[in-house]
Amino acid sequence: MAYVITDACVSCGSCADGCPVGAISQGDTQYNIDPDVCISCGACAGTCPMSAIEEG
Repeated sequence: MAYVITDACVSCGSCADGCPVGAISQGDTQYNIDPDVCISCGACAGTCPMSAIEEG
């Protein structure tokens, strides 16, 4: 199951840098994970200083 970014996101960009497949991009108000590209590795969750990423 793909990971999701919650409303706790502060748009720092750490998660996008940590994604090995480029599934994360800046949205209008926060970063978003494309579920069709996400490989559910969890690398992004470990880079988020706000703990705003969880399994969806």
